[in-house]
Amino acid sequence: MAYWLFKSEPHKWSWDMQKQKGADGEQWDGVRNYQARNNMRAMKYGDKGFFYHSNKGLEIVGIVEVCAEAHPDSTTSDPRWECVDIRALCDMPTPVSLKQIKANTKLENMVLVNASRLSVQPVTEDEWKEICLMGNLEMKTFST
Repeated sequence: MAYWLFKSEPHKWSWDMQKQKGADGEQWDGVRNYQARNNMRAMKYGDKGFFYHSNKGLEIVGIVEVCAEAHPDSTTSDPRWECVDIRALCDMPTPVSLKQIKANTKLENMVLVNASRLSVQPVTEDEWKEICLMGNLEMKTFST
């Protein structure tokens, strides 16, 4: 299993909106960055991700799961763009802010810290565990 971070502007697509989609989830569409697209192409069913509110909030607020691997993005007819579907698994009990992440030396190499504009990012297993710890989230809470 791999780990990811999905960034969304909450006024366009919020954590609450994602949760309302239920077990079927929703496609993570509209991404027009090759590196982010390639990250989605690398995702496998069951991979986990952080749901991050960008622009306003600047914090990890929930955990998602990839529920459909890369497929054509329905918001464009351009075949270069693909997306995955994700579903909400659980809230982050204590949201983890960008400020907290940047202050944690264990996370100094995290993509979010060093390439913060990338909308879909890989997260290492160690980073995943550290952020779950910071957010008071037990791994068993969302294990499938």
